[in-house]
Amino acid sequence: MAATGAGFFTAVSSPILRSQLSPSINPKHFVSARVTSRQPVSSTEPPPQPPSSSGNGRLEKKKQEAADTVTKSGGESEERRLSWKDYFEQSEDMIRSVDGGPPRWFSPLDCYSRSNNSPLLLFLPGIDGVGLGLTLHHQRLGEIFDVWCLHIPVLDRTPFTGLVDLVERTVRSENYLSPNRPIYLVGESIGACLALSVAARNPDIDLMLILANPATSFSRSPLQPLIPLMQIMPDQFHLTVPYIVSLMTGLPSKMVMATVEKRLPLQQTIGELSEQFGELLSYISVLVDSLPRETLMWKLQMIGSASAYANSRLHAVKAQTLILSSGRDLVLPSEEEGERLRRTLLKCEIRKFNDSGHALLLEDSVDLVTIIKGASFYRRARCLDYVSDYMPPTPPEFRKIHESIRWTEIATCPVMLSTLENGKIVRGLEGIPSEGPVLFVGYHMLLGWELAPLVARFWAERNILLRGIAHPMMFRKLRHGKLPELSSFDTFRMLGAVPVSATNFYKLFASKSHVLLYPGGMREALHRKGEEYKLFWPEQSEFVRMAARFGATIIPFGVVGEDDISQVSVLLDYDDLMKIPYFKAEIADLTDEAVKLRTDIEGEVANQDVHLPIILPKLPGRFYFLFGKPIETKDILPIFYNEFGDGECNFYQQRAKALEQLRDAWRKHELRGRDKAHELYLEVKSEVEKCLAFLKEKREHDPYRELLPRLIFQATHGFDSDVPTFEL
Repeated sequence: MAATGAGFFTAVSSPILRSQLSPSINPKHFVSARVTSRQPVSSTEPPPQPPSSSGNGRLEKKKQEAADTVTKSGGESEERRLSWKDYFEQSEDMIRSVDGGPPRWFSPLDCYSRSNNSPLLLFLPGIDGVGLGLTLHHQRLGEIFDVWCLHIPVLDRTPFTGLVDLVERTVRSENYLSPNRPIYLVGESIGACLALSVAARNPDIDLMLILANPATSFSRSPLQPLIPLMQIMPDQFHLTVPYIVSLMTGLPSKMVMATVEKRLPLQQTIGELSEQFGELLSYISVLVDSLPRETLMWKLQMIGSASAYANSRLHAVKAQTLILSSGRDLVLPSEEEGERLRRTLLKCEIRKFNDSGHALLLEDSVDLVTIIKGASFYRRARCLDYVSDYMPPTPPEFRKIHESIRWTEIATCPVMLSTLENGKIVRGLEGIPSEGPVLFVGYHMLLGWELAPLVARFWAERNILLRGIAHPMMFRKLRHGKLPELSSFDTFRMLGAVPVSATNFYKLFASKSHVLLYPGGMREALHRKGEEYKLFWPEQSEFVRMAARFGATIIPFGVVGEDDISQVSVLLDYDDLMKIPYFKAEIADLTDEAVKLRTDIEGEVANQDVHLPIILPKLPGRFYFLFGKPIETKDILPIFYNEFGDGECNFYQQRAKALEQLRDAWRKHELRGRDKAHELYLEVKSEVEKCLAFLKEKREHDPYRELLPRLIFQATHGFDSDVPTFEL
């Protein structure tokens, strides 16, 4: 099938539903357009596959331009991302190309690079109805989703319930085809009402909702007083309405701020602002074309009914939901509405964008794929797999993360030491194996301050991503309360953290990952005064046997420097706080919100009370890391069937007495395995303690241990230069 004359999308249809070419569509512009009929879904006849389509045109050229690379100073390259200007150009082309007809689905050509088994993503547009609201995200979304966008022609007058029926039929038909894969509904404004309504009517279908500034708050919109005025406004004044709407979306102010932040010479700044003023007029022209007077009035009335329809059915929504709320939305009270929906919906998280306006998805600073990855909101099956569904950060994403934590590296100036196989300690990470599975087992400093420089150095120097075994409180809470928002842990999830569990351990080792484990957990990271560099490990091994099963290499490591920051500055620790009734009650509340760990053991390590010690600011000290000699586990625990081959097992299984002997041999083998595992566990613990002792002694001879000498050195040699340390 040919693509549209505009060349930036191909049309798709729901495979189960009967389709027909609308006679009102100009074949020159929409040859492959297909619209869904009103026939019911058949649950018995297997659905036909949709026709393939390809094409070229204006957006194909833009896609090629976007694929052109920009070479960085370090030799790195990345794709140019589209902007809101591309959105308006494409919207103008689509409005002029599509003469009319009912609503229909189309798939942008930018989204045709998806991987196998990609889940379906249905985009439900806002008041404009064009369906190109994800233009800035098409290319990246297309790599992990099968993207369909809903287009509602300007002259279409399908009521809201009719749109709900259309989307519902598509959802049901696609669920029929792939019942084990989720379907994503991404809706902005009124599109969010549409997504909520479909989810409420289909609680048994696996839906994932991403809602940007939902119009469920339309009854409290600042636009409400303007609606009666627009009804009596003469046609010649209709141009002012899109202008007001454009100001309220926040895009013009974003244009000005983006130019000012460049800090160009005055004459060049004035020139760019003048050019952008012309672009703004073009933008308003596109709004006028997409929202003529009659269409605007129709859609404002429809938003009111859509808001009421969705709000009356929120109690029936069972879908997992992610709310994207703008802090400077002048069209809707989105920030308040996001909080209301989070309290109302059963499975709902929120991500706040304090400096964004109503047109959230058209802002350059917002990357929808990055948001989805950070929220662990991407999955290909019914259950999230933290290993197989994980997508590592791209180089631009990592650079952005690295910039946000760059100050910690400058302040702590970490010294990285590793141990070669012959036992020699060297500077850098040369002693770290490139191939996994590798298990790093170490000491957790106060509040885990060592994590940022640790993960950053491994990625930057060795291109190794450390998959941290993390507390479940970073991924979910038992209830909303006083614990930090889940969004505060998005960076950790982006960098590969997984909640602690035997299943995740198994999958990480099976995928040959580099795994980061702190056996001391929260108890070690929240240690008391006088407990610096003391290990709080369980009495029994929790990781050796699993590592040995996959022949993983264990690398014990130690890190010191936390006491330089907080040895004197810890004002109140856990013991102090528990003596104060107010803080004792706060700790109890926080602990009740978190998922419990190690409930089956006793001792100090079982104390997983969630609290935050009160710490006074202090000049940061230098961090020192030492990665010990790699410990191989391949020959630690011989596999049982190496001792009793399959043939022998079959022979013994045929005889009851021989089978009992086999069981006895297995129990003896298990006992030997546990003993060996415990010996290795104690060896790893001892090696961590030796690493700590080595670093504590050596740092006394570091002339740059204090902050001031380091800053002077960096000021004279550059902040990216390696600051010297002690002699090895």
